[in-house]
Amino acid sequence: MTKPSPTARERIVAGAADMISRRGLNATSIRETAKHARAPLGSTYHYFPEGKQQLATEAVRHTGAWAARSLRRELEAGPVAGLRAFLTLWRKIVVESDFRAGCPVLAVSIEEPPVDETPTALTAAAEVFDEWESLLAGSLREHGADPEQAAEVATLVVAAVEGTVAMCRAKRSTQPLDRTAAQLHALVLATIKA
Repeated sequence: MTKPSPTARERIVAGAADMISRRGLNATSIRETAKHARAPLGSTYHYFPEGKQQLATEAVRHTGAWAARSLRRELEAGPVAGLRAFLTLWRKIVVESDFRAGCPVLAVSIEEPPVDETPTALTAAAEVFDEWESLLAGSLREHGADPEQAAEVATLVVAAVEGTVAMCRAKRSTQPLDRTAAQLHALVLATIKA
């Protein structure tokens, strides 16, 4: 069975996620996103009448759902398999982009929001991080980890992987990811055997 071609809206959202992962939110414009997605500029405004913030929010949710699907599938085999898949997913992005792309969820999270405002994209990023942590913590609990420790380790995994992706980009090397992977693997094993 062949996978249907993505719609123009889906291409725009995926294009925005890619642009944000490379340039950050502030340096990503709707015009450039439409061009990058090979979509007419008018259709971008049609699908996202609230503008850049709406598009960024959808891009963050798109990335979150995409990573969560992979994580959910791999966690069926246990937390070690889930961790491995999560690390592999980000390694692939960093390497295939020649260290030019990272995580759009992190990119949205680190940009300064307007004063007295919490942008919807930032709220979406928090929700994505919560979902990834929840999936990991749930798997750790299912495999014998204490609930509080499972939550703490899940937070550490997400934070470590996100930070390591940024380090890989800066150093133009996967060495930080390799080192982090080894330590997180040992921690997850210790957590489920405890």
